[in-house]
Amino acid sequence: MKKLIIAASLIFTSISVNAQQDIMLSQYMFNGLFINPAYSGSHKYMSATLLHRNQWTGWDGAPKTNIVGIDGPLKNSTMGWGLIFANDKIGPTTQNDIMANYSYHLKLGKGKLSLGLRGGLSVVSSNLQGLSTVVSGDEAFATNVQSALLPKFGTGAYYYTKKYYAGISIPTLIAYDPDKNFSVDLNKSSDARRHYFITGGYVFDINPMLKLKPSVLVKYQKAAPIQADFNCNLLINDVFWIGASYRTNAAVIGIIEYQINPMFRVGYAYDYSTTAINRYSSGSHEIMIGIDLGHDIMKSKNPRYF
Repeated sequence: MKKLIIAASLIFTSISVNAQQDIMLSQYMFNGLFINPAYSGSHKYMSATLLHRNQWTGWDGAPKTNIVGIDGPLKNSTMGWGLIFANDKIGPTTQNDIMANYSYHLKLGKGKLSLGLRGGLSVVSSNLQGLSTVVSGDEAFATNVQSALLPKFGTGAYYYTKKYYAGISIPTLIAYDPDKNFSVDLNKSSDARRHYFITGGYVFDINPMLKLKPSVLVKYQKAAPIQADFNCNLLINDVFWIGASYRTNAAVIGIIEYQINPMFRVGYAYDYSTTAINRYSSGSHEIMIGIDLGHDIMKSKNPRYF
């Protein structure tokens, strides 16, 4: 019982300290749609990504995430569209999201600048009656919690060429809880908080068989310390990625991805916590399947870098 209480305390302390409301992923660098709506339509073909994340394995109630993202170009690649379906569960609480993304792409220098918008709904529910409580019959846990639909709107910008990219996004810029007064101040209109994401990456040609892609993701939320993911991935013979990441004050991560053919990719990431959580968990696992569809992907000479 003592071990369970300590473990639960670590989970909720970690969540509180990092103020994580947006879904955390380790393989974000292979599909930027999950963190930036401006990424939608940045390829000439339609692309879909299915991802499952099992965080802090070995703990009952640890976070589990299932997410599907699909996007593609419109109007000769001047505009893009995207959809995200996500299911995120931690303890007794489940959050389901559906988000639509739109982007407009402008030629700028050697690449394109994309401006994106995101809009959608979140539904959060809590199965409080299924919890075991210290005090029998505690009224605070006598009724399940079902939230009303929570509309959300976000934005982002993304600049990309064939070899490098940079982006900034606010996935939840405005959110409105019908039980509260509408306001552009999220503290007044909902329990959601603004998260800011800054990303960047570059692909270096080492030789005809090897390419190196360093990248970074910086995450900022007013009530939490700044956190950064530093990543470096090596592409071997245009089919096999192997790499590692360091998430500040959180984890070290190993990543592999295999390009089965021009259409299908599979990836796996393993997170090892660098905090006290590692005393109670063997780590986090993330599995990804990517599917690229359309005539243009068959004509592509290069693998998908980002």
